Amino acid sequence: MSSRGASALIHVIVDGRSVEVRAGTTVAAALAMHGLGGTRTSVSGESRTALCGMGVCQECRVTIDGRAHVLACQTLCHDGQTIQTTAP
Repeated sequence: MSSRGASALIHVIVDGRSVEVRAGTTVAAALAMHGLGGTRTSVSGESRTALCGMGVCQECRVTIDGRAHVLACQTLCHDGQTIQTTAP
C-alpha cells in the first residue's frame, strides 16, 4: 500500500452517524477514536467493547453492511461501510 493510500480519508456510517477515518483503520479503532462507546450491549445491559484486539475474545462483534457477528478488531474500514453496534 502506498503512503498516499494509507493517508486517504474515508467515511463510514456508525449507527446512522457519518464518521471520517483514515484508510487502513480497523472498525474497533474507528469506534474508539470517535468515542462511540461499546460495540454491543450484554444481556445485563452493560456496554461491551474490544478487549483482546486480536479476535480471540469475540467482545467486539458488530454488524457490518448487514452481516452480523463480524469482529471489529479484525475488520478494516472501507468507504461507505455501514456499521451497526447494537441490535436492530
